[in-house]
Amino acid sequence: KRTVRMMEKLGMKRVPGISQCTIKMGGRQGIFTISKPDVFEKNGSYVVFGEARQGGGFPGARAPPSAQEQQAQAVQQLAANAGEAGVEEPPKIEEVEEEAVDESGVEAKDIDLVISQAGCSRAKAVKALKDNDGDLVNAIMSLTA
Repeated sequence: KRTVRMMEKLGMKRVPGISQCTIKMGGRQGIFTISKPDVFEKNGSYVVFGEARQGGGFPGARAPPSAQEQQAQAVQQLAANAGEAGVEEPPKIEEVEEEAVDESGVEAKDIDLVISQAGCSRAKAVKALKDNDGDLVNAIMSLTA
C-alpha cells in the first residue's frame, strides 16, 4: 500500500491487466519472471513490483507457444498503454574513467543504489543525490527521466 501511494505521489499511473513480466538480463544473469506484478508508468518509464523468480519456471527456448503468445500480448499492451511503437532497452551502465568525486554528506550505500537503479556513473549519482538533498527516489527519477 505504501509503494502504491509513493508511486501516485510521483505522478505514476498504474498499468492494469499485466499478468506476468519477464526481464532478460545481459551476461550470465539470465531471465527473471514476475507473476502478477504491480506495474506503474510515467513518461515511458516503468516501475515493476513483485517477487522475481530466476528462470521463469520454464526453459526460455522450450516455453509452450501459449506462454510466448501471452508474453507478446503483455509487451504489446505495455507499448500501447505507453503510446510507443516498441519496448525500450534497459539502461546501459556507463563505463567512464573519472576523477575522484567529493562524496561528503552522501552515504556510499545510497550512491551504489542510485548507480544500480539509474545505470549511471558514480559522479552522476553523487551529483544527483546532492542536488536532491539525499532523497533516493528523486535522485533516481532525475537521472532516468
